[in-house]
Amino acid sequence: MNSYGNKFRISVFGESHGEAIGVVADGVPAGIALKEEDFLYDLSRRKSGGKGTTPRRESDLPNIVSGVFNGYTTGAPVALLFRNENTRSSDYSQFREIPRPGHSDFVAGIKYGGFNDIRGGGHFSGRLTLTLVAAGVLAKKAIDRSDAGKNIKIEAELVELGGTVKADSVKWDKIIEEAISEGDSVGGIVECRCSNVPAGLGEPFFDSLESQLSHLLFSIPGVRGVEFGDGFAASRMKGSEHNDPIMDPTGKTGKNGAGGINGGISNGNPIVFRVAVKPTSSISKTQRSFNFTSGQIEEFNIKGRHDACIALRVPVIAEAVAAIVLANNL
Repeated sequence: MNSYGNKFRISVFGESHGEAIGVVADGVPAGIALKEEDFLYDLSRRKSGGKGTTPRRESDLPNIVSGVFNGYTTGAPVALLFRNENTRSSDYSQFREIPRPGHSDFVAGIKYGGFNDIRGGGHFSGRLTLTLVAAGVLAKKAIDRSDAGKNIKIEAELVELGGTVKADSVKWDKIIEEAISEGDSVGGIVECRCSNVPAGLGEPFFDSLESQLSHLLFSIPGVRGVEFGDGFAASRMKGSEHNDPIMDPTGKTGKNGAGGINGGISNGNPIVFRVAVKPTSSISKTQRSFNFTSGQIEEFNIKGRHDACIALRVPVIAEAVAAIVLANNL
């Protein structure tokens, strides 16, 4: 559904071109200093404006609706609201007739009998990741408040773009420029590292820490793969290569092929995961798709404002997801 967590629980709502989007976070401890300005740094890291991102400009200013009094959280659910101010809904009118390849248009129409809001992708839009980032700010504050989590540090970065690993900015700029000039898009890989995570977080089997992280990471539109530590490379190793030798009584290991998690439970080493982000589905290049009105496969072009590389905006979202999961376990 649209909710996650039990100890730290979030629920998201809204559509890309609706009146507003928002998130309600339950389980935020009372007594945390909180003001709207606290959200601006992480929200600005997700904003469009850089090369390769959508021309759509939104203020993304949070409105704290509940859960805060006299500058401190009250222990009641914290509700945050974001107004949608810069929409062009007419750009999306054709997608009931000709669903975009790779997008949710077709499946959403089937699931909801055509009643889904198709404007800007509706509830399936990357616009909704704004709510995850906002919830991540709350989660980070909750983590800092806890004795076990106060030293946790969460950092993510883009490590691959368009198949080029850790290129300098000039090479990455060229890849993006070529995609834009061709009316196309490119994907990328984001790596996140969570340091100083205490051992013992998570559960075996269905609520393993990897399962919980993957659950939320796959809620980010465009994510196509998640791996921890050595990830898929582990399948090409021998046990002697992949195993992490324990070096001291704290559980510190000589390497981190497990990505900080064994048996679904954090082992005290940095939690390291990578997220594969697909190239944006909405591109201006001419494509072909089935026209449900004419009953024919037809060529068509997508109007609207879209990212040439959505991976550019994913690092802060991955950090937010990690914070939400860790807060729920702490």
